[in-house]
Amino acid sequence: MSEESKKHIDFMGVRRIAAAVSIILVLGAVISLGVKGLALGLDFTGGSLVELEYAEAPELPDVRSKLESAGYDNAMVQNFGSDKAVLIRLPAAFDDSVGTEVVSALSRNAELTLERSEYVGGQVGEELREQGGIALLLAFFVVLIYVAMRFQLKFGLASVVPLVHDVLIVLGIFSVFQLTFDLTVLAALLAVIGYSLNDTIIVSDRIRENFRRILKGEPEEIINISLNQVLLRTIVTSGTTLVVLISLLVFGGEMIRNFALALFIGVLVGTYSSIYVAANMLVTLNVNRDDLYVPQKEGAEGSQPEEEDPPDWLKRMD
Repeated sequence: MSEESKKHIDFMGVRRIAAAVSIILVLGAVISLGVKGLALGLDFTGGSLVELEYAEAPELPDVRSKLESAGYDNAMVQNFGSDKAVLIRLPAAFDDSVGTEVVSALSRNAELTLERSEYVGGQVGEELREQGGIALLLAFFVVLIYVAMRFQLKFGLASVVPLVHDVLIVLGIFSVFQLTFDLTVLAALLAVIGYSLNDTIIVSDRIRENFRRILKGEPEEIINISLNQVLLRTIVTSGTTLVVLISLLVFGGEMIRNFALALFIGVLVGTYSSIYVAANMLVTLNVNRDDLYVPQKEGAEGSQPEEEDPPDWLKRMD
């Protein structure tokens, strides 16, 4: 057995299992989004956010009780970075003067300072929600056009489907666990689209190159060769990115935790989808050498690539 055959991984041999896993995850995400929806943050729903710094760590149930007594119902109270910092989220019924009112309600028998108070109107939140959805749809459309022009329409479809797959799974996880979805998470989703697209473009470029160079073997075999050739690069890129995201999750603080979490999930799913979902789509769409054939100009010399021998493991399959 040659060294090349030892290193070969039969990605396409389990493509049906990978497809089943992807379908289950996407259906689960869609069902959760339909039933539970997203826990939209104040950026999208409107409302007030108040951050307080206590001299001594307060008991959160006591803070909630005082807020209810002062007429602030349905307040979300949580620690923010430390047990002395408290973040209070209030629904849209309140206005931008709520910060000082909350301090007055909570300052009895407690020493605290107002760190910040932000108000987002309901109309602004609705506009942000609509613009965020349009941004995602526009990103998918632009990717489809770009990849179709650079490669071929089948590659364009095979690039957009993984992006939709990745975004839906990230949204599904946020829906299942009711994690707060705000503008930072939306920015993370757009970053996930860019990251996943970059991986998919590299895989597609290698597949196209090998279809033109290796003139023997079935499409699945050529795709397998291509995936093995880019595997090390994918592992190194994803690994270094995940190390940074883990650092952000651990040390970044509450403000960017959901942003880092969305990116972390997106990188993991995007790496998987660039190998299995994109390649699976190409096989499903019956991509072949005719799709990638470059017509030879009349009188041109050397424009047709020379045939390259397939690797040893592929020869033994003939």
